[in-house]
Amino acid sequence: MNLKKHLPNFITLLNLLCGCIAIVMVANLKFDLAFYFVSLGIFFDFFDGFFARKFNVAGPLGVQLDSLADMVTSGVVPGFVMYCLLTSGNYSTNFVLPYLGFIITLGACYRLANFNIDTRQSDSFIGLPTPANTLFIMSLPLVLDTFAGPFIQNTWFLLIITAVSAYVMNAEIPLFSLKIKNFSFQKYKLQIGFLVVSLIMIATLQFLAVPLIIVTYVLLSVVNNILAKK
Repeated sequence: MNLKKHLPNFITLLNLLCGCIAIVMVANLKFDLAFYFVSLGIFFDFFDGFFARKFNVAGPLGVQLDSLADMVTSGVVPGFVMYCLLTSGNYSTNFVLPYLGFIITLGACYRLANFNIDTRQSDSFIGLPTPANTLFIMSLPLVLDTFAGPFIQNTWFLLIITAVSAYVMNAEIPLFSLKIKNFSFQKYKLQIGFLVVSLIMIATLQFLAVPLIIVTYVLLSVVNNILAKK
């Protein structure tokens, strides 16, 4: 049996396993462990494609497995987290409102399906990638636990985050690629600067850095697009 051929798909399945474990952690309100398992799943999600390209074994099966695994790790899990946050919000007695958190799951599903047929996103992204959006959502309960932010406890704020999250994943917003293929500062100064700022944020702000990094990434991309047009 050719192990190289099956290694990328095995790594993809590890991503799926991490997503399944994260669901269990969220159900038990262990948001910190859910965050770590989702982060591990996203790590596997990066390396399945890396090894598929390295061993030249990329194929349609891998593409489908990747999307199905991402649907759990970066689709179901963040939607479930938002559902849990909404059940503890100001209007937690409302039966319908918490289920609106799964709009994130629907948005992720649409983006993943569209990504598979969009040939424009080979080197960069159009719309926020589902893993980045997932890290943003997964960090919210940890920020709440650490900083007790009043906004994160507000139901309407959470619903706005939900709607914006689903929209940004599918918006026609080009986002700059984070791939640095050589050490040319002049060519990759935006990427290098962003990575340096991100590391400083993580070192100083810990979990609060995660949503700030994602927001910074989107805003920098918008500014970069405007400057590029000029």
